[in-house]
Amino acid sequence: MNDLLQLTQINKEYSSVKAVDNVSFSVAGGSIFGLLGPNGAGKTSLIRIITGITHADSGQVLLNGLDTSVLKNPSIGYMPEERGLYKKMKVGEQLVYLCRLKGFTKKDAEAAVVYWMRKFEIESWWNKKIEELSKGMSQKIQFIATVVHKPSLIILDEPFSGLDPINSNLIKDEIIRLKNEGSSILFSTHRMEQVEEMCEEIVLMNKGKVVLNGHVNDIRNRFKENIYEIMTYEEIPESIYTSLKINNNKAKSIIIQLAENQKLNDILKYLIDQNIQIKSLRELLPTFNDIFIRTVNEVNYE
Repeated sequence: MNDLLQLTQINKEYSSVKAVDNVSFSVAGGSIFGLLGPNGAGKTSLIRIITGITHADSGQVLLNGLDTSVLKNPSIGYMPEERGLYKKMKVGEQLVYLCRLKGFTKKDAEAAVVYWMRKFEIESWWNKKIEELSKGMSQKIQFIATVVHKPSLIILDEPFSGLDPINSNLIKDEIIRLKNEGSSILFSTHRMEQVEEMCEEIVLMNKGKVVLNGHVNDIRNRFKENIYEIMTYEEIPESIYTSLKINNNKAKSIIIQLAENQKLNDILKYLIDQNIQIKSLRELLPTFNDIFIRTVNEVNYE
């Protein structure tokens, strides 16, 4: 898969504070990529550089192999965490206006906006002012404004903020559909369960630097600690826990972390020899929330 976005040694400094420190990574075409980090990590500064709102002190940003600094109207849609809609404008009028800023004719802009408003079943909002909408309703309009011009790179900063579960699923389905149609989504969020569910690759930033990056599954496997859960059909006698040196309050399960010289097959054989019927076995991989906290804390204490 070819890379749509390439960042090479990006640096940005504000008043002697390095907001972005030698950051390099690539985003493949037709993928969902997570940009993660605690507050102040440099994510927003980096997004502003990618979108051309600000310029890097050094380094290069390529979109489809072209330097974004020379592109007059790069194919990017950006949904910032702090929403930027004009509150006094009507919904339809505003979406058409924003679409025309991306080079659409009035006719094509109106057709594109009608398509999305019908898709979201909100045609009746056309003449409503933004200030009349709830936060969740405004969020849907902001999403449409971000994707209506069919950008190849879509940057979403906390896109599910303020949305109920039904509308969260609606936006999630559209993100996946856009990805399947070839767009790349750069997805910034603090909700790690969404990262595990949606992202294929991630970059974790802290204090302006990349401290972790790679495929989501590879990273989880990299941080695994040989912890397994063994479920059984009957209650496990206390003597079994004692023999295996396990403290476990669940009557029909064992959670065990293998020591360096232990083998899982030996544990299973021991249980079978004790006439314990095994129902299931699974490896317990760390959550991305665990990985996030552990990595950031390790960097902070270096």
